[in-house]
Amino acid sequence: MKIALFANTEWYLFNFRLPLAKALAKAGHEVVLISPPGPYGEKLVAAGFRWIAFPLNRAGTNPLGELRTLIRLVKLYRRERFDLVHHFTIKCVIYGGIAARLCGAGSVAAITGLGHVFTTYSLKNRFLRYALRPLYWSALGQAQVIFQNPDDMSAFLALGLVAERQCHLIRGSGVHTSRFAPNEHGAEATQRVRVLMVGRLLQEKGVAEYVDAAALVKQQFPTADFALAGEPDPGNPSSISNVTLDQWRKKGDVTLLGQRDDMPALLAETDICVLPSYREGTPRSLLEAAACGLPLVATDVPGCREICRAGENGLLVPVRDAAALAAAIQRLIESPPLRAAMGKRSREIAVGEFSEASVIAETLKVYQIATCSRKADKHG
Repeated sequence: MKIALFANTEWYLFNFRLPLAKALAKAGHEVVLISPPGPYGEKLVAAGFRWIAFPLNRAGTNPLGELRTLIRLVKLYRRERFDLVHHFTIKCVIYGGIAARLCGAGSVAAITGLGHVFTTYSLKNRFLRYALRPLYWSALGQAQVIFQNPDDMSAFLALGLVAERQCHLIRGSGVHTSRFAPNEHGAEATQRVRVLMVGRLLQEKGVAEYVDAAALVKQQFPTADFALAGEPDPGNPSSISNVTLDQWRKKGDVTLLGQRDDMPALLAETDICVLPSYREGTPRSLLEAAACGLPLVATDVPGCREICRAGENGLLVPVRDAAALAAAIQRLIESPPLRAAMGKRSREIAVGEFSEASVIAETLKVYQIATCSRKADKHG
């Protein structure tokens, strides 16, 4: 088959979906990758794939502009004659699902979280949530839909956007458990513990709460190291401003590492991984940390609690609560044996439930269902 993977950044395709693309190519399919232009496009091409740069205004809400985007996408799908398209992230799921339906292509939608519109509650976002419902209904009507956690699946079912027969639960994009493996550096003295948060620098990732929690913890453990890996996302309305980042740098409680492409090495130097997000699909940063045998601290929200299990491999805290986050981190700093036990359990969970190979195998099963559905629709 001719299969396309369409996401809102080329960075996402390279970092999260390249193993899937390689598995499809190995199985004999023609694979095309689609995203807005960006520096990782060259890396996708270097990996041996055809990449189509498709301009997409991720933050755009002008109806005429968005309609033009949809028309361009329909033209692209008609020209390429894809047998199946796998869509990631909200705009790609909606516009791609509609385009696939109009062009007779099979469609798989990956719901990787509810996104900014559903996790923040401004008046504008309340209106957008209302407007998105009929668009989702149109895009998902003939698609197979992959959810990363049961909460998101339940929400879409409750809204009537999907039927149960369309739904599949595959928790994340998987983790390469050989590449991400424990580093036996051992638990060090409490005052030297290294804490890390990884993610896009967005408000709803809980970045501000992490910075505030670091300041609180360092009052008790001044030599504890706090690091933050990731960059702002200008295409997202909740991106942390450069002014705020400069203020954090001057305070010095957290070291801002920027974008890092050496995550196995970075995690090997880490003792505790933290993610105080407001809501997730299945967060890759926690998956990779778990595979590396690290204890976790995360918010008790959909997605995070799929990986961070309270009392087993980590601690869960309330959302938007820097004091509770600080207390949880401090508890792990104070107890090297607890860190070691939770880290061991993290590795077991990652290997047993989230391996990359098992996720790809489950995804290919969904492709088979989507292909059979498409053929039935054509002959029905």
